[in-house]
Amino acid sequence: MCRNIKTLYNYEPPATKSEIESAALQYVRKISGFQKPSQVNTAAFESAVQEVTKATERLVRSLKTNAPAKNREVEAAKARERNRSRFGR
Repeated sequence: MCRNIKTLYNYEPPATKSEIESAALQYVRKISGFQKPSQVNTAAFESAVQEVTKATERLVRSLKTNAPAKNREVEAAKARERNRSRFGR
């Protein structure tokens, strides 16, 4: 899985449209192998990003859980600490 794609589900506040679009863009980049597609592939690339964005938004909004929502700032702090212990910074 692409390391830049972050979990979007079960956070408070919920994922924004921008976060969902960014994840969709990273996904399409990963599976297509293009950072920036050629002119001939731009329409297909952008269409794929839009479709993945819509599907991701539907999925994230329709999932249900009994678990309490995670706090973005707390989870980011945990990730920073894991990185510090892993990479020694």
